Amino acid sequence: QVQLMESGGGSVQAGGSLKLSCVTSGSIFSSCGMAWYRQAPGKERKLVSTIQPDGTTTYVDSVKGRFTISKDNAKNTLYLQMNSLKTEDSGVYRCAVAPTHYVDYACRAGWGQGTQVTVSS
Repeated sequence: QVQLMESGGGSVQAGGSLKLSCVTSGSIFSSCGMAWYRQAPGKERKLVSTIQPDGTTTYVDSVKGRFTISKDNAKNTLYLQMNSLKTEDSGVYRCAVAPTHYVDYACRAGWGQGTQVTVSS
């Protein structure tokens, strides 16, 4: 039922930064873990980071120390701050309910259109 809308992507040179945002149409962060996924052309969608209702976070090893996931419950917005970007970070980024809550009835949400991140060098 909840809809997701990503924004903040763009084109940047290696070493640069971007901050992605994901606005949800409903208040679900207090009960549902959230995640950022990345999908590059010809590749499967990969889980990049998650954040639980209590604020606990996880990151794929390749982005640890460079990316930071956060959320603003009042604004129903999820963020992904990306620093020291590398070419391999390129792809379409989408937000979604985290794997830990994906099957929970109360956390149902559709995929957004995504936002493109292109890192060149």
